Amino acid sequence: MSHNPRPFTRSRHDKMIGGVMGGIARRYGWSSTILRVVFVLVSILSAAFPGIIVYLILWLLMPEESA
Repeated sequence: MSHNPRPFTRSRHDKMIGGVMGGIARRYGWSSTILRVVFVLVSILSAAFPGIIVYLILWLLMPEESA
């Protein structure tokens, strides 16, 4: 079975800041709005999850999708 997943890239079109959540949502077929809400809630409610740092690292490491 040949399974060719979507590339792990930042979205150019579904973005609020850097396209990280839009890219992750597209990759896995999730709703980007729900993913953003969950990410923010986990970041706020959990002292052990440094959401801003994680987001910035993903922003730097994930390539932007091609045009």
